[in-house]
Amino acid sequence: MDIILPKTAGFCMGVKRAVNLALAAPKKYNKPVYTYGHLIHNPQVLARLKEIGISPLTDLSIQKPGVVIIRAHGVPPDVFTKIETAGFTILNATCPRVIEVQKIIDKYTSQGYAVIIVGDKDHPEVIGLLGHAGKKGYPANTLTALKRLPLFNRAIIVAQTTQNKNFYQTVEKWASFHHPDYLFFNTICDSTDRRQSEVLTLSKHVEAIVVIGGHSSGNTKRLAEIAKQSGIAVFHIETEAELNINDLKKFKSIGITAGASTPDWVITEVYRALAQLKETFSNNMVKLS
Repeated sequence: MDIILPKTAGFCMGVKRAVNLALAAPKKYNKPVYTYGHLIHNPQVLARLKEIGISPLTDLSIQKPGVVIIRAHGVPPDVFTKIETAGFTILNATCPRVIEVQKIIDKYTSQGYAVIIVGDKDHPEVIGLLGHAGKKGYPANTLTALKRLPLFNRAIIVAQTTQNKNFYQTVEKWASFHHPDYLFFNTICDSTDRRQSEVLTLSKHVEAIVVIGGHSSGNTKRLAEIAKQSGIAVFHIETEAELNINDLKKFKSIGITAGASTPDWVITEVYRALAQLKETFSNNMVKLS
């Protein structure tokens, strides 16, 4: 059996930065450390944070003041004010790519533009972006939702950084025809772009793909959706414990990819479990060029 792993799998730059900031915080600060919401969408990493004493912030009015780590997805501006007013120290782990989108929104809302955010309105990143847009923000996660939006005199269109690039291209094409005066900003991060391109290439080289990452992770779910479009077998799992060996042993070639919030050690465990399908670990992990 061939096991093929794309070049881009596992922690992206923004997630790695957020996790490193969190892991170092208990040693750096002599006070309680909290996260505002889930730091990233990965249960294994969240469990690790809990082990070192980092807990979620639940109630500013009753929890002992300490350090609050802002999640990689970012938060609305008013959240910063509430945390600081309550006497907490903020450690901002917002992904730099998300901060770039926030700045674009800040700039154009100050000039009176409406802001269309191509993304899931319930996703933490989009919630944070909508906070920057205020009453001028409009989320749309389908073309139908986009078509239902009001007609704006001036508007910009940005994307959730982990959005499906093919869908965003469809949005741009539609909006360019119907609203040529709108301004477009392709704010899908380069790591997301590479992962999605690589999973398309990977699907042409294997009979099945295992997608590793949190079941609530938007970018991981999109990788699974893209892989399924090729018509091959796709298995979305969080850890090697979810592997169904009986389903996988019939394939001669299996690809492995992982979401941006999936730790390397989880990817390694999955590879080792697949390698055990043969008599030895002599399989070569092939890197796509």
